[in-house]
Amino acid sequence: MMESFASASRRALQFLQKQYGFGLWMVTRVDGNNWIILTAEDQTYGMAEGAVLKWSDSFCSRMVEGLGPNVAPDSNAVDAYARSPVGRQLPIGAYVGFPLVGADGALFGTLCAIDPAPQSAELAYQEEFIRLIADLLSEVLRAELIAVNADRRLERAVDQARRDELTSLYNRRGWVEFLESEERRCRRYGHPACVIAVDLDDLKAVNDRHGHAAGDEMLRAAARALSTAVRSIDIIARTGGDEFMVLCIECDASHAGALMERIRQVLAAADIRASLGMAVRSPETGLYVTAHNADQAMYRDKADRKGR
Repeated sequence: MMESFASASRRALQFLQKQYGFGLWMVTRVDGNNWIILTAEDQTYGMAEGAVLKWSDSFCSRMVEGLGPNVAPDSNAVDAYARSPVGRQLPIGAYVGFPLVGADGALFGTLCAIDPAPQSAELAYQEEFIRLIADLLSEVLRAELIAVNADRRLERAVDQARRDELTSLYNRRGWVEFLESEERRCRRYGHPACVIAVDLDDLKAVNDRHGHAAGDEMLRAAARALSTAVRSIDIIARTGGDEFMVLCIECDASHAGALMERIRQVLAAADIRASLGMAVRSPETGLYVTAHNADQAMYRDKADRKGR
């Protein structure tokens, strides 16, 4: 059985620290301007796994842009590194960094190391060996992310018990299960995620005036509208009588904001009034808190709409 990316990262960092020293070795994930520490072998700096740093401040961002070398035995002699914000925040005398590439060929994160003291110039001769380790980690990562996507497809193939009969969307049970499984993936890979809450404003009035058959058709129309607005990878659930939730997978705040606006427009085009709220997952709190925050944002939107 293939070794997992997490365990392969751990073993690689332990080996590299033993082989070359350095105060800190890390495997990281890049998400916009968030730089998330997935795995760390730390002897000096006190960096915690799961910590979120600023990508644009890092040596690694300059390395990826080609502004500095992968191996810098004396990082202060490299202008791009010497002038970077992290170099002023932490004592750094030497740097090693290589990109990690995901299943789609895009930058996933980095394998990197820093040390307070400059290292021997002979460290530069180890560049190809350390690059090989980074490339092997990328191969493990790509295989695992492909398997993750296959797992997602399998989950959706066996989900009939998690479906709402009226709308064919996921029900509350399905929502909770997907929230749990996606939270595990977010913690493991540093994926971004967002939640959008949608509450229909007029369902009770439609039921009272025109009967429950009309209300049911309104729910089905809302479900169809939501399905056309979101991406195929996203999860939509009917979690209450007139409430829907959308789990935006591998989606940052700007994309989720655009998605929420598209949902608002599609619902309006279907002549459905709704209140919406959005929240972005924080690595410190996770998706359960994100869903709660989206719900609270939706209720604030509903109150604002009533006030207007």
